[in-house]
Amino acid sequence: MLLAGCTGSGSDAPGKRPDAAGQARERAAQDSAELLNRYDAVIAAHPALAERLGPLRAEVARHAGAFGGAEAGATGSPSPSGKPRKESSAPEVPADEKAALTQLADIERQLADGRRTALSDVPGEQARLFASVAAAGDAHAYLLSEAGR
Repeated sequence: MLLAGCTGSGSDAPGKRPDAAGQARERAAQDSAELLNRYDAVIAAHPALAERLGPLRAEVARHAGAFGGAEAGATGSPSPSGKPRKESSAPEVPADEKAALTQLADIERQLADGRRTALSDVPGEQARLFASVAAAGDAHAYLLSEAGR
């Protein structure tokens, strides 16, 4: 899970299992793609939030790409492992805008926590990416929580 131009590899940290690092990266890409779909569902259900959520959604799309996934929220697209993703239905979105924002904030927090937990499974450059994206998720959760007030 490297950004374009990075030269690190899974071998840059002794004791890190490459399979665990690959699994963590694949999971992070899938989680980002699912979060992207969630943003799309909230925007579709609450078009008035599109301008507010657009920049956060764009960041989530970049995170998906950085983890090796597609930067589009299309279901059925290949996963980072090359296997087709399972078709998923659109996520349910609360009818109330504030509840929808709170739900997005909670999901962002959960993903950020999971990415921090995954730091022990990934080497050097990947760990920096996981930490950076976790911090971005925390910022998104804060902004979404403030927007929902």
